[in-house]
Amino acid sequence: MTCLLTAATAREIVPFLEHWKQSQKRNFIHIDVLITGIGLTAASHHITRQLYIKRPDLVIQAGVGGCFNAKISLGSVVVVKQETIADQSVIEMKKLKTLFDLKLVPHDQYPFKKGWLVNPYTDILKKTQLKPVKGISVNEITTDKQKIKFYKNYFKPVVESMEGAALHYVCLMENVPFVQLRSISNYIGERDKRKWDLQKSVANLNDQLIRFVETLNEQYSAGGINPDDGY
Repeated sequence: MTCLLTAATAREIVPFLEHWKQSQKRNFIHIDVLITGIGLTAASHHITRQLYIKRPDLVIQAGVGGCFNAKISLGSVVVVKQETIADQSVIEMKKLKTLFDLKLVPHDQYPFKKGWLVNPYTDILKKTQLKPVKGISVNEITTDKQKIKFYKNYFKPVVESMEGAALHYVCLMENVPFVQLRSISNYIGERDKRKWDLQKSVANLNDQLIRFVETLNEQYSAGGINPDDGY
């Protein structure tokens, strides 16, 4: 079984890589690592290019992100069940309208479903044992209070990143199983990094990533996973 582990920056997954390299267990899963750089454009390019170089059985994207829900504690790790690009939109008549609302793109034009990039691999989502949430991706980190209100009311997202929608879009288009893990490093709109918790969010992200990959490794070694079945 071959997995492609991708992250925007190496810092986000270094603890996992060190653990995997030093693991004394027999690894039945081969892991390739791809650092895409930050942003939707970079992630889209590098993930697509890598899929054509070597097609994996599963793509795992791991990273930190902002959170819209103050009731979720910093350092919490979630799995993203659906994504969309929030700032492919316009504010018109004091309302947020997406490309779909403007009828520039049909709501169900593949790979979108009602304007969302939905992860159909529910078995993989369950294997993470993490809370499934909605995510939005942006080209500009959200800080404006009015824009935060628009996004919360329209999309009802939990997390924000700059690469998640690229993963969903590319993998859906290429028919490759995928999963996106996000750890909460900050609350949306808070630019005082003294109030962020990057250290805890990276540590927890890697703990969950290790647990998830080891679960796959154990199930694969026992014959419980067949990549040819597409999960």
